[in-house]
Amino acid sequence: MKTGPLRLLRRPAWSDQRPTWADAKPGVIRAALRRALERPTGGWYVLAASREVRPGRAFGRVVAGREIVAWRDEAGAIHAGPGACPHLGAALCDAPVHQGRVVCRWHGLALGADGRPGWRPLPAHDDGVLAWVRLDEPGIDPTDAPILGPRPPADRSVPAVATVIGRCEPQDVVANRLDPWHGAWFHPYSFTALRVLSAPPIDCPPTEDRFLVEVTFTVGKHLGVPVHAEFTCPDARTVTMCIVDGEGTGSVVETHATPLRPGPDGLPRTAVIEAVVAHSDRPGFGHARRVAAALRPLMGAAARRLWRDDIAYAERRYEVRSPR
Repeated sequence: MKTGPLRLLRRPAWSDQRPTWADAKPGVIRAALRRALERPTGGWYVLAASREVRPGRAFGRVVAGREIVAWRDEAGAIHAGPGACPHLGAALCDAPVHQGRVVCRWHGLALGADGRPGWRPLPAHDDGVLAWVRLDEPGIDPTDAPILGPRPPADRSVPAVATVIGRCEPQDVVANRLDPWHGAWFHPYSFTALRVLSAPPIDCPPTEDRFLVEVTFTVGKHLGVPVHAEFTCPDARTVTMCIVDGEGTGSVVETHATPLRPGPDGLPRTAVIEAVVAHSDRPGFGHARRVAAALRPLMGAAARRLWRDDIAYAERRYEVRSPR
């Protein structure tokens, strides 16, 4: 019979933790990042949470400098296309959707999955948690679907998605996640007793390309949930943390970095779109799924709190490595 997941915390004061700077070797992090950036993407970018692309209205976002509009047809299938009307360039991000087509608010031009001269739809994909768009670019071999890491079964999990935008590039976001040593120092409100059990060597075969971490997720001041988690990169803009032992085994946190376009200050902007897919084999987890609508905002708020700190890490990394 399983015992409860919570354990009493016996953690030192923040300043009394064992320093991890000597373990967080810059060469190991750089090598892990280099291998990640070499992974194929198939041309796919995360656009938004699936729930953000709602029936009856368009959703717009700039991805890799290109305006994109996404919408759902009458059957609920997702579609995407250029975000400017081919007639006079009106923005389609706020266009209504009628009979499965986006309708330009300037002159009523209806645009659908069949396209028209000067406006060609883009491949889109909905995996049930995230909405994706594919941008075919020179040198990129397109795939039929995004390259995903492990996920628990959809009928036995609760997903939530949070988005934070930072002044950095996707590689800075990925580098942040490939430094697990910073967790307990930078996020003491969420993690304690963090120990990196194994890190990939600089010359690493694919089968060993992961970080394995022992960590306790804190629940208030006195309780925590100890787990083992591994960090891997299924593609060049994604880092997946998967719980491999302990409470919630099979749960994942997918951190996706989507480039947007430079802001008014000329600096790049990247959307961190993080999907938390919680799972548990405990019988009581079924109750959690029944109140998923109430849980999602709490899960999203927890992810955004972490990324308020981590986006500062990513922005600082961009600032340090970028020429003035």
